[in-house]
Amino acid sequence: MRIASVDVLDVRFPTSQSLDGSDAMNPDPDYSAAYVVLRAEGGHEGHGFTFTIGRGNDICCAAIEALGSHVVGRSIAGPSDLAELYRALTHDSQIRWLGPEKGVMHLAAAALVNAAWDLVARLADLPLWKYLSGLTPEEIVECVDWRYLSDALTPEEALAILRAAEPGRAERVAEVERAGYPAYTTSPGWLGYDDAKVVRLAREAVAEGYTQIKLKVGADLEDDRRRFAAARAAVGPDVRIAVDANQRWDVDEAERWMTALAEFDPWWIEEPTSPDDILGHAEIRKRLSPIKVATGEHVHNRVMFKQLLQAGAIDFLQIDAARVAGVNENLAILLLAKKFDVPVCPHAGGVGLCELVRHLSMFDYTSVSTSMEDRVIEYVDHLHEHFLDPAIVKGGRYLAPAEPGFSAEMKRESLERYTHPDGPEWRNDS
Repeated sequence: MRIASVDVLDVRFPTSQSLDGSDAMNPDPDYSAAYVVLRAEGGHEGHGFTFTIGRGNDICCAAIEALGSHVVGRSIAGPSDLAELYRALTHDSQIRWLGPEKGVMHLAAAALVNAAWDLVARLADLPLWKYLSGLTPEEIVECVDWRYLSDALTPEEALAILRAAEPGRAERVAEVERAGYPAYTTSPGWLGYDDAKVVRLAREAVAEGYTQIKLKVGADLEDDRRRFAAARAAVGPDVRIAVDANQRWDVDEAERWMTALAEFDPWWIEEPTSPDDILGHAEIRKRLSPIKVATGEHVHNRVMFKQLLQAGAIDFLQIDAARVAGVNENLAILLLAKKFDVPVCPHAGGVGLCELVRHLSMFDYTSVSTSMEDRVIEYVDHLHEHFLDPAIVKGGRYLAPAEPGFSAEMKRESLERYTHPDGPEWRNDS
């Protein structure tokens, strides 16, 4: 199954108009996707994307096109081919210089890697989570780039983790299909929403079965105290409320701000400081205990996740389906999290991320961690209507996707309407 061509589309949604997705560092996001279609022999396709928030999506699309030579003509049929593709995209010595393994080129690699996994899962006629769950421990380990990881996790240790998870795997697959996976919602908490909307959406979330919600914080302390107090009063003492500063603070400011919010019982503080500041996160975690620390949506690669875990810097690890280089690198991160016994609670605030990360968490449960304790997938109720296999949450739980592939394919009419700058949505805007 050779790849004949790669199509790249700059897809943008004007979510800044309603302030959906707004936070202390990103006040005007336009949820966007640098979108890829791999066209293979026989009319087969693989769809993938990486998430951005507007300006710069064109740069990401250009980066995907620059990597296209590593994909066209390549045979993609199974895990070995996917491992080779991942290494080709991340090991190109001249392009690697632009990172290495971080930034726009890594985002571009994620779109292509994810599209290739979508293609292979479609060929197997399985949803990706179930395709992954059917791979052998040896095939999973082969997909991981072990360079830089052996001081924290060796391939032999990873094999032991995966083999230990084999008993009961079929039962866990059946459980996921029957009962889904726990979710929490960020939809009530965008920073641009007024207090009445926060309260209304928080109450609706609890009525819909969520046991955790999340609020954005970090722009103004008194506003945060007022909004948090209103949300806590709306949902009562038993619902977990996480807060997210989106990298807003220095270490001392994080301590001061969260101390002022502590009376409202925050479950975790997410991205309290620079995503690159491993020691800063460790210090914040030490100072704020028992408030927990979560991060990961802007963590560049498996090496930084390794160091966050080694430093004891986080209580929750938040993988992102497209920030690191796609499925292969996320397999490494899931294995690292299991080794260090840190729950994985994926980031999904963005177009299509809910669709993707549910596959990774469900595989984590069936084949790696074997646990759902303190594990939840973020849910944001935006833009799912544009996908052929949209994420569905009922009773506060993600339903297991059943359609073949990685759930990345957007509807043709959505692609035509929202492609920038020539789609009707953007022509009308200009």
